[in-house]
Amino acid sequence: MVAEQCERAGTAFQIGACQVSPQLTLERIRRAREFKPGAIQVTLPDWWKPNDDEIVATLTKYAAMAAPVGLILYNPPHAKRVLSPEEFGRLKAAVPEIVGVKVAGGDARWYERMRAEMKSLSVFVPGHHLATGLKCGAHGSYSNVACLHPRGAQVWFESMPSAPDAALDLQGRIQDFMNRHIVPFRDDHGFSNFALDKLLAEIGGWSGTGTRLRWPYSSIPKSEAERLRPVARQMFPELFQH
Repeated sequence: MVAEQCERAGTAFQIGACQVSPQLTLERIRRAREFKPGAIQVTLPDWWKPNDDEIVATLTKYAAMAAPVGLILYNPPHAKRVLSPEEFGRLKAAVPEIVGVKVAGGDARWYERMRAEMKSLSVFVPGHHLATGLKCGAHGSYSNVACLHPRGAQVWFESMPSAPDAALDLQGRIQDFMNRHIVPFRDDHGFSNFALDKLLAEIGGWSGTGTRLRWPYSSIPKSEAERLRPVARQMFPELFQH
């Protein structure tokens, strides 16, 4: 469905093949490759912390299965092995089919260390850090802000080069909302990040998918989205005006 819609609109797209099992990831890559996406997103093996040789062996095999489509390595903070900027560089040299990484980003020092790697890798950061990320050299995001409002997130992204101060101001208010009203569901109540994403989409009121997750993960009640919807619209109304 994604491929059909994006091809009809002439929009570049990626497909995720992430799975904790490398064997199932290979099967997902094989299927995803047939739709000719711009890239296929993968993660590192997650049952046990992989060493350097295992990481290279895994991604080399993924790349062979995905060819000629490139890979995006999703390396989130909860991965068993969180790579440093220098490790991303060495990995790109060993597996040149890696065309990008999705990471949590970091402070000014992290971006300084990552700058050399950004010359050969597309770097994607979280949506609510995108204005800072672009200013520091990142290329885009896999956006949780798009969960709130896809069109609003796109307009915000497009405004960043011409109106950086306004973009940073909006980012600050979005981060304030996330830290005060969304992150506690994860840190204090143990809900998953994907439960938070579905909550954001329900707060935005555009998707109609609800907040329910597949078993065995717990879902945030829909009533919480209804409670937070007016809060979000009050804190950053311009996101919902498009």
